[in-house]
Amino acid sequence: MKILSISTSSNICSVAILDDKKVILCKNIDDKNTHSEKLMPLIDSTLNECNLHLKDINLLACSVGPGSFTGIRIGIATLKAFYDATSIPVIGITSLEGLAYNVHQNGFICSLIDAKHNNVYCSVFKLENNTYTLQDEYISDNIENILPVLKKYNDKITFVGDGSTVYKSIIENYLSNSACFVGENLNKESAISIGLSALDKYNSGYVGTSSTLSPIYLKKSQAERLMDVKKNELNN
Repeated sequence: MKILSISTSSNICSVAILDDKKVILCKNIDDKNTHSEKLMPLIDSTLNECNLHLKDINLLACSVGPGSFTGIRIGIATLKAFYDATSIPVIGITSLEGLAYNVHQNGFICSLIDAKHNNVYCSVFKLENNTYTLQDEYISDNIENILPVLKKYNDKITFVGDGSTVYKSIIENYLSNSACFVGENLNKESAISIGLSALDKYNSGYVGTSSTLSPIYLKKSQAERLMDVKKNELNN
């Protein structure tokens, strides 16, 4: 099965072609301000280098957030258009699950994405028997509020994502010897991990369509938050 996967929810615009779990090619551009300009040419060049066309693809996958509101919308809109034109099955993968797939050591995995001002997007997965299982709901909260929740697992936790780098000292101070950290190269979301996660979902029986592909933000956009502030000011 050939998979075209894209990741646009972070600074990195990432496109990968996989043949089942084998990576044929992955290309990345690290510039969040050009996703709208670079995504389609990056997809085109990746397919061309693999001597493939869109009609040769069996599964489409993309990150659906949380992360950059603009980047998420660009990625989803692109794959919706591909599905509408080809009816190739499409699967959306959360950025947090994609990060978890960067870790291959059995046990608990905590994906952390920095949301600025001591806030993070967080999820915990357990890897066992080559299966990643979500342990609780996705969370958007202050890192200080999340750490007590993680203590309930009472076991080693491997942290992954840029949030684990930004708040590493806080995590280490609170969880002491329970916290493990991946190498810096694994803290970035990649189209490869998005594709691998989508393949697992497809093999488990899930098949998505354009209508099932929707963003996961976990919190309101900056514009929406500013609007709420203005509404509160007017009401008061």
